[in-house]
Amino acid sequence: MTTTVGDTDTNRTWEIHQDGFRSILGPSPKLKLLLRIDEYPFAHEAGVFFPDTDELFITSNQFQDKDGAGKRVQISKVCLASGQAAPTLEAIDSELIDYANGGTMYEGGVLLCAQGSGAKPSGLFHMEASPPYRTTPVVTSYLGRPFNSVNDVVVHGDGSIWFTDPSYGHDQGYRPRPSLPNLVYRYDPATQSIRAVADGFGRPNGICFSPDQQTIYVTDTDQVRGMWIDQSRAASIYAFDVVYRYGEPFLMNRRLFTVADSGIPDGIKCDTLGNVYSGCADGIHVWSPGGVLLGKIVIPGGVANFCFGRGGQLFALNEHRLWRAQLASHIESPLLAAKKSDSNN
Repeated sequence: MTTTVGDTDTNRTWEIHQDGFRSILGPSPKLKLLLRIDEYPFAHEAGVFFPDTDELFITSNQFQDKDGAGKRVQISKVCLASGQAAPTLEAIDSELIDYANGGTMYEGGVLLCAQGSGAKPSGLFHMEASPPYRTTPVVTSYLGRPFNSVNDVVVHGDGSIWFTDPSYGHDQGYRPRPSLPNLVYRYDPATQSIRAVADGFGRPNGICFSPDQQTIYVTDTDQVRGMWIDQSRAASIYAFDVVYRYGEPFLMNRRLFTVADSGIPDGIKCDTLGNVYSGCADGIHVWSPGGVLLGKIVIPGGVANFCFGRGGQLFALNEHRLWRAQLASHIESPLLAAKKSDSNN
C-alpha cells in the first residue's frame, strides 16, 4: 500500500470571492496532505472527528474487492499523528453495514449510514469508537418499508436523528428498486417514532443544522444519476425553517440557498458563525448565512465530504487523499464547540 504525506502551497489553494472569507482563512492558512493511498479511494464520506483521541472515522468510495466478490466500501479509522509522523489507517469490518456512507458522532461512538445492498438493509447503525467496534442497528425501515440508500445524517440537540435517503443504491445497481420516494426523515430514539419531514428532492444528500438549529440545510445532488450526469437537474442547497407545531418540529419555508457553480454540493456543515461549507467538484465552497459565496478551498479532484477538527482545522476527503486545512483558530463546528463546553462544565 502506497502512502504519501506532504505540504502544499499554491496560489490557487484559497479562492477569495468576498472579503469576509479572509477572516475565515486567518492570517496564515495552510493545506497539508496527511495521507495518500493509491490502491483504493479510502477517503470519500463520513468524516467523524474525535478530539479526545485525535481519531477520524471515514468511509471509502466504492472499489473492486481483491477477492473478486464485487464492489465494496471500506470503513476506516485514521489515527492522526502529532509532529512529523504520518497518520495510520485502520480498516474496520462490519457484518451489518453494507456500502457505508455518511456519519456523525453519537452516544460516544459513530452513527453510520448504511446504503445497504441486495442482501442487507439500508439504515442507520451505531458503531463503537474502539475495538471490537461493536455495531447495532438504530433504524432500518420506514414503518416496515425498506429505505432506498440512506446517505447522510445529523443529530439535533433534542436527541432526534435527521437523515437523507436518496435512491443512489438503485441508480448504481446494488439496491432493489425503491419502494419509497427520495425523502428526509426524523427519527426519535426516545419514542422510536419516525416521520418523513421533507420531500420534493431529486436526490437529497448532505444535511446539517445551523448553529442555533432553527434552520436545516439539505443538498440536492440530482444532477448525478448513477453513472451519468444531467446538468439541467439540481446541484443545489435548500434551506428550511424548523418550526414547532403541536409540540413537534416541521420543516417550513423551503427556499433555494444556492446552486453550486462546480459539480454538486455533497457533504455540508456549518461553523459556529453560521457560515455554510459544502464539498464540491473543485474543493470546499463556503457561503455566508445569507447565501453569498465567500470563497473556496481549492482541492483538485474535488471533495465529497469533510469535517472540522480543533482550532480551525478542517479535514477534507479527496478520494485517494486526506487533507488538513488550517483556517483561522476561531473556526469550529457547533458539535465540537458543544462537546468542549460540556467537558468544561
